[in-house]
Amino acid sequence: MSGVTGRTPDRPVPPDDQLVPDQPDQPDELERAVRESLRRQAELPRPLPVDPADRAIRRANRTLRRRTLTGVALAAVATVVVSTGVAQIGGGSTGPDSPVLIGDPLGPSTAVSVGPQPPAVGAVRAEADLIVGTSLGTTEGRQIELDGVGPVERAQRMADDTGWLLLGGATAAGRTLWSVGSDGTVGVLLAGAATIVAAPDGRRVAWRDGGQLHTAGVVAGQLVATAGTPVADGVEPVGVVGDTVLVRRDPQRPGVAGWRPAEGPPRDLDGSVRYVYGGRPDGRLVGQVVGGDGRSCLALLGPTGGVEGRPGCVPLGPDGHGAVSADGRWLLVNGPDGEAGAVLVDLDTLGKAPGVHPAGPPLTGAVAWAPPGTALYADRAGNLVRLRVDRVLAGDRGTSTSLAGAGPEHPPVVVTPSHP
Repeated sequence: MSGVTGRTPDRPVPPDDQLVPDQPDQPDELERAVRESLRRQAELPRPLPVDPADRAIRRANRTLRRRTLTGVALAAVATVVVSTGVAQIGGGSTGPDSPVLIGDPLGPSTAVSVGPQPPAVGAVRAEADLIVGTSLGTTEGRQIELDGVGPVERAQRMADDTGWLLLGGATAAGRTLWSVGSDGTVGVLLAGAATIVAAPDGRRVAWRDGGQLHTAGVVAGQLVATAGTPVADGVEPVGVVGDTVLVRRDPQRPGVAGWRPAEGPPRDLDGSVRYVYGGRPDGRLVGQVVGGDGRSCLALLGPTGGVEGRPGCVPLGPDGHGAVSADGRWLLVNGPDGEAGAVLVDLDTLGKAPGVHPAGPPLTGAVAWAPPGTALYADRAGNLVRLRVDRVLAGDRGTSTSLAGAGPEHPPVVVTPSHP
């Protein structure tokens, strides 16, 4: 096409009436523009119609997204299945934030039957189980290594002595409740709960999680008949007596409520009640109440939670540490002055002139009452204190014994026996 003007010789000649006069030679601007455009397009790098690497990356990303979504869906289904199972077992209300109830054990821990041997601390090992470090020593002379169990704050024998309930201390992830079978098998019953308490007979536990208060029975190391109820902020379970969960409304003020799932929401006990230490054989509870003058007194609480009779005003500590003996006769509790130590109170004298006897160093946690009339607990130095009622009445005080592996940072944990 370059340099062409007028008509080409091989082009058919139109009739004379259709002839167009020849135009003078001039550059074809349109042709030049088209050529320039084609040249520029030819100079641009063209991508491959199909990039194998790009296709592989896109395919891998799609596969990863599908697997992620599938995993999330499976986790959601598992959560629904577990939650549904708990609801079917308990028949009570459980909130979406309730801790996971895990039925599968962690596996057997190292249970070493060492047979009869000299007790580690005189006659102590023959009267109560002890946890020192990661080892559980039983009254039968066995040593069970608690593999997979974190720091234990309290320990409780299960009903019928089928094993132990171990309550973990407070952590950033909440508290944990473990079960340990008589064969050493360890399982997680609760994880992530804000507060966990167990009944003295080992048949029931209660816990707080989010805006829900829960309780369940313990049978063969498993939680059964779970029930729940919504509670206000600040409400915490502080104990279990029989089928009643004791709840503190406000940790800064007196006021304890009792909750039985079959009877609806928690019902307030006497408004002056600060702590409940246990029960008497007739079913009445032993509690610390605050008198009109601000003094602490001991009182018996009837079935409706009201104070019965005239309280016996005994100077008591504000920490709530203390426990009633298995026969309901004695209360070992901290006195008003932390340095004065623990006192032994004869509950048969309530309503009269209460019999109060200095007993030993201050309590720091649970008290294990073992027959005949013997109590064990840990003191502030991490020593094990053992006292006998008859010796305290005679003027003696409990004796402290240091244990290998125990100390102020890692005190021994006395295992509360299961009392019917």
